[in-house]
Amino acid sequence: MNQLSKESIKRNLEDAGCETQTIETFLNYRETETLQKQILFLKCQRCGLLEELHQAQKKIDCLDYLIYILKVEMTNKDMSLK
Repeated sequence: MNQLSKESIKRNLEDAGCETQTIETFLNYRETETLQKQILFLKCQRCGLLEELHQAQKKIDCLDYLIYILKVEMTNKDMSLK
């Protein structure tokens, strides 16, 4: 069985963007909780990141819409000048 070192877990969680408190909580879980609870904890963190991703995508979609509208306006203006 592949045992992860505390440092490699910490580094991985940092790379995943976890805050210090979250990392400390998970490292505590490693010592006190079942593997199922550890996995559940990580899945909850993953869900949070996925929600942030969806929110960022909505913001991008709003900007894309405005860009599209401006391009349509620009095209219509160019057509009216001809």
